[in-house]
Amino acid sequence: MIEVSDLTVRFGGVTSLDSMSVAFEAGTCGLIGPNGAGKTTFFNVLSGFVRPASGTVRAFGDDLLSMVHFRRARWGVRRTFQTEQAIEGLSVFENVALAHEHARLAGRSRRADVLDAISFVGLDADPYGRVRALSAAQRRLVEVARAVVGRPRLVLLDEPAAGLPDEETVSLAEVIRQIPGRTGALTILVDHDMSLVSACCETTAVLDFGRLIASGPTADVLRDEHVIRAYLGTAEVL
Repeated sequence: MIEVSDLTVRFGGVTSLDSMSVAFEAGTCGLIGPNGAGKTTFFNVLSGFVRPASGTVRAFGDDLLSMVHFRRARWGVRRTFQTEQAIEGLSVFENVALAHEHARLAGRSRRADVLDAISFVGLDADPYGRVRALSAAQRRLVEVARAVVGRPRLVLLDEPAAGLPDEETVSLAEVIRQIPGRTGALTILVDHDMSLVSACCETTAVLDFGRLIASGPTADVLRDEHVIRAYLGTAEVL
């Protein structure tokens, strides 16, 4: 479980997260909200890229904010980004192996772990081929493979389906659903595709202007009047 209490982030006069308090249970959880709501800022706090003004985050009983960023990677924090981070000049294997190396997994077989992660995400490509030769959907799968390789404990997926057609989004949803069962990691999904969030997430939290406005079972959250007004932009019941 991830327990967030009174988390506040300010950039100058802008409050990106405003006393956010929420608990993310085991499995795959959604985090949604309009552009600029604070979702990526929250991921940046968990990853160690942003230092909050106040608040606490406890992950499986550990004080996550007390760890420096590289120790969080070793602890088991993994993430994808809105923009691709895979290095085009390296092979698929080398890209995924970099994430494995940063995790400092003692006593593990790097080659077996990397190939297992590539196989798990369903990447139909030569593991030793360069990333630059892959399609957009295949590069997205490389990013997910980097997030699940080895022993992740917390997987943060920041718009992993951005730009993908419906058919490939459906395939990606199946991979995301399997991450907790395969790795044991708590997974948090940020995406604007409500069909993807509904397909993958049993529970969902909603941010608006840095404030938590709803949290609970995904179907109930997407029917919440405050969510409909703030995020979905319609008064219709879904």
